[in-house]
Amino acid sequence: MNLVDIERRLREDDELQQMLEIVERLDLSDWWICAGVLRSKIWNFERHETSDIDIVYFDPSDLSEETEKRHEQYLNSQMDLLWSVKNQARMHTINELPPYTSAQDAISQFPETVTAIGVTRRPDFELYLPYGADDFMDRIIRPTPHFQIDTVRHLIFQRRVIEKRWQDNTGLHICI
Repeated sequence: MNLVDIERRLREDDELQQMLEIVERLDLSDWWICAGVLRSKIWNFERHETSDIDIVYFDPSDLSEETEKRHEQYLNSQMDLLWSVKNQARMHTINELPPYTSAQDAISQFPETVTAIGVTRRPDFELYLPYGADDFMDRIIRPTPHFQIDTVRHLIFQRRVIEKRWQDNTGLHICI
């Protein structure tokens, strides 16, 4: 599997296309479906019913969590899934990081390279892979530079590996 295969798999996924269409209706600025749902689709993993669908956007003009919850309610009324909508213009305070400059900047600072992925339709299908496709192709769970072993955030990466039970999946390689 290469970058072209990854993009084709995501473009041809009917459920993902439906999700993109529904999120597009919110008319959010700089929005992306990201993280685990995409990784699962690329690797043909079954999405667990308790897995959320991560939507990130960037809007410095409205930093209220209530707005995010309202977006989640709308999305849930359109498609019965566990939606998680986060405005990255405010999330740096939660994550104790310097302010993000965009939703893409925030995605690039997710814990794992195979979580740092996004797709959008603004106006056409766009795939964002800040760390490339290699780890997806090789099924490697590796920390992004923000979560490397010599950083204070590395413990978060290690905890996620354990919580998500990635070490139990024989098809994955963990690079701690």
